[in-house]
Amino acid sequence: MLAIGRIPSILSGLLLGCMLPWAALAAPAADCAGAQHVRLREPVIVSTDERAELSALPPLRVVVLDAPPMTRFDPDRNVYTGVGIDTWCFIAAQLGLHYEIDPAPDWTVAEKIAGVQEHRADVMIPLSLRPDRALRGLFTQPYYKSHYAVIARKGVQPQIHQMADLARYRVGVMHGVAFEPMLRDMVPTDRLRTYDQSSSDGLFKALRAGEIDVAVFNQSIFAEKRYSHEYFDLEVVLVLHEYPRAYRFYVSDTPEHRQLVRVFDRYLAALDVSASIARHEEGEVQLIERYVAQRSQRTLLQVASVVAVLLALVCVLALRRYRRLSHLLAERNQHILRQQEALQAANQELERQSQTDGLTHLANRRHFDQALAREHARWRRTGSPLSLMMLDVDYFKRVNDLYGHQVGDDCLRAIAQVLRDNVARSADLAARYGGEEFACLLPETDSESARIVAERIRTAVAQPELLNTQGDRPRVTLSIGIATLAGGRADASELLAAADAQLYAAKQAGRDRVHAVVLN
Repeated sequence: MLAIGRIPSILSGLLLGCMLPWAALAAPAADCAGAQHVRLREPVIVSTDERAELSALPPLRVVVLDAPPMTRFDPDRNVYTGVGIDTWCFIAAQLGLHYEIDPAPDWTVAEKIAGVQEHRADVMIPLSLRPDRALRGLFTQPYYKSHYAVIARKGVQPQIHQMADLARYRVGVMHGVAFEPMLRDMVPTDRLRTYDQSSSDGLFKALRAGEIDVAVFNQSIFAEKRYSHEYFDLEVVLVLHEYPRAYRFYVSDTPEHRQLVRVFDRYLAALDVSASIARHEEGEVQLIERYVAQRSQRTLLQVASVVAVLLALVCVLALRRYRRLSHLLAERNQHILRQQEALQAANQELERQSQTDGLTHLANRRHFDQALAREHARWRRTGSPLSLMMLDVDYFKRVNDLYGHQVGDDCLRAIAQVLRDNVARSADLAARYGGEEFACLLPETDSESARIVAERIRTAVAQPELLNTQGDRPRVTLSIGIATLAGGRADASELLAAADAQLYAAKQAGRDRVHAVVLN
């Protein structure tokens, strides 16, 4: 029998077990399969330092509009797709960014914009540039362009030939869109209706009900929604070509995000998203699929016959061109793949060489500086202690002068092996900092633990068996300085300076010893 006292905890566990799967399904995700339809026209250069800074960012909170073909929500799969999603996924994968889609199901367009401006969200997809928005957030370069259109009911022919003609009609527009201020300047207040909702359904419902005469809305998004929502009683009566709209990513304004936007702009300048656009401008295809699924077998055969005739005509026109191009395309793809694989291997080897000291095969100073910046950023987020150790070979010049540079090099290699043996955790890093000076980075290590490691290293280096040389052997010792971040606001350079000061103190105190300090 179960003890009475255990029943509440058991019930809580069962309740939590039931809730967790629901919670996992509640938050929508980005379907990144379409990123394969985005390609680079030319390589994009991103430095190692920039990649390290961006990969250290906490997961980005992303809010998304339902604005096909740029972004479309699929309720059956609980995912977002679209040109904007493909573009975002491609660049995020290139940079190793972490992110999560914030559901925000009831947020209006204006509320999502405010969420980015007030740092309750990090990124919004998509949004068009407006000066007042740019003052409170960051815009990337555009990845999709469209125009606004004037939409009316079929059979109702408003005499609208230019923007000024809108003043005579009752006009509806979504609150918060970029075009709203222009309409307020030309349409009387009593004739302008704004719809502050999470989707455009209310705007088009009002237009169909005759509550407004016309709606001003994005032409491309309406073209997709016309098929997905079967707005066949509505039509575009005027495209406002003089007011083009370019859609971008909108990012909250922080120093880290300014760097993110600069790197994103490099990619957007080099991207070709034409295949993604062709893939997502699919409203008509979706309509045909629903129509075929809902009609009788006879209607299905009629539609299939029409489609077959059209496909046959297209195939006749395309077959000759396809046969000519397919072989050439396959050869070029194989050549490109081989070049990419060779370039990737060469880049990996260059990256490894650029971060490794040639003599000791430890990390070099450049690699160490990058790791210090990354671990210092982690310390700022977690508060776990971070220790930095500076080591210097005592009287190393005498070793070179008395025994020659070959013995000096053997000495440095032997010390490097001692460091590898004692600084062995996956998160630790040992590096040759320069000449006879070494440095060790010990994340999540307090001052006392770092001192224990340092004493182990100092003792091992002082052993007579360190160097396997003939005849007289030089006696090698180390002076070691340690600085530990346990609190406070010290930056990475101050931590490094503190460890260097402790190394100097160890030298002044007689060498072959360890000095340490804790920065609070």
